Amino acid sequence: MKNTESINWGTFKETLLQHPDLDLQFQYAEGKLVNAAYHITEIKQAPITSVDCGGVMNAWTEIIVQLWVSEGQDQQRSMKVKKALSIIDVVEKMLPLNPNGTVKIEFGNSEFDTRQMFPNGISVNGENLLIDLRPDAVQCKAISRGGSCGTNDKGEECCAPAVAEKPKVQLKNLAVAAESCCTPGSGCC
Repeated sequence: MKNTESINWGTFKETLLQHPDLDLQFQYAEGKLVNAAYHITEIKQAPITSVDCGGVMNAWTEIIVQLWVSEGQDQQRSMKVKKALSIIDVVEKMLPLNPNGTVKIEFGNSEFDTRQMFPNGISVNGENLLIDLRPDAVQCKAISRGGSCGTNDKGEECCAPAVAEKPKVQLKNLAVAAESCCTPGSGCC
């Protein structure tokens, strides 16, 4: 399955459940597979709350599966999908994972800086369930709401929060007429 959007946890797990006897492999760059000696070290659930450049609050959940390869370890076959599912079961007994959470895979090695990536596609390739990863990208949420980044023809930034018109203040003359003032020696004070 090839995706143009992120995969949620429910879909990701369901795909794993359909292929328990295959070897689980991850491709982190074109022609580069995570070493078969990898281990799933942890699964994190991260609730995110943010305010974007347009002043809009956003909230979502990310499920991050962290892969680790011990230096010097090498083996021919990756873990079976059913082994990954057993790790997921251990995690979900203690931490119910949001089925709508966005899946990210976290990986790095001596040749590839650690980063979080999205499953771009999941396919059966021989005896492997291959998860093709793509890097996460920065994006402007104003664009996804139909706005655009940059400035308009008036020079106003598109993402800036709407500026309310300043209230007009009515000034009152607090000075009093000269004839109603007390003057020194007039006896009014």
